Amino acid sequence: MLRILVVEDNLTLMDTITEMLSDEFKVDSASNGDDGLYEAMQNIYDAIVLDVMLPGMNGFEIIQQMRKENVNTPVLFLTARDALEDRVKGLDFGGDDYLVKPFEASELKARLRALLRRSGSLTLKQTLQYRGIELFGPEQDIFVEGELVRLTIKQYELLEYMIQNRGTILTKEQIYDRVWGFDSETTIAIVEVFMHHLRKKLEPYHYHKDIKTIRGVGYMLKEQ
Repeated sequence: MLRILVVEDNLTLMDTITEMLSDEFKVDSASNGDDGLYEAMQNIYDAIVLDVMLPGMNGFEIIQQMRKENVNTPVLFLTARDALEDRVKGLDFGGDDYLVKPFEASELKARLRALLRRSGSLTLKQTLQYRGIELFGPEQDIFVEGELVRLTIKQYELLEYMIQNRGTILTKEQIYDRVWGFDSETTIAIVEVFMHHLRKKLEPYHYHKDIKTIRGVGYMLKEQ
């Protein structure tokens, strides 16, 4: 399941957006600009829904800092109906789309899905592929060289995150925050345990060698 960050200071609207998206995505939220920037900079999200007017840093400052640090997560800006200048500025600063308040749940989801397809996180069939491995999101099944392989939910989410970021070094902290979440009661040591289990599942097909351990940092899935 793809992960979305919602940054919105209106708590009622933030809760409404979270509820709108929760049937389709994992959703985290922040209610001010400083917290929003911190979470965005973890680089663990597939897309960010970002309000322009926020306490602390505003949405424009957040995306400028993100892009400066090469965090290229797709951003959907939320703007007021009469704020044409904000919409233009948001796109100029590196935003990917905008949505005018008020909006319907169906339009928000459609725009997010379009962003995710453009970024490669989502396909029309909701599948991901890496060499001979295919992931089917809705069923959480994978096929390796045409054979069905059963994974646990966390194993699936771990492999999904690795494939989405192939060729990129992922720190243990990034993996932990993405797969288990900030509020998990487990410790970061769980990452090594599940990486070991995932490699064991892939070993009969020799794909375990594609997951490289970056000593003292984390892991990387080789480029396809």
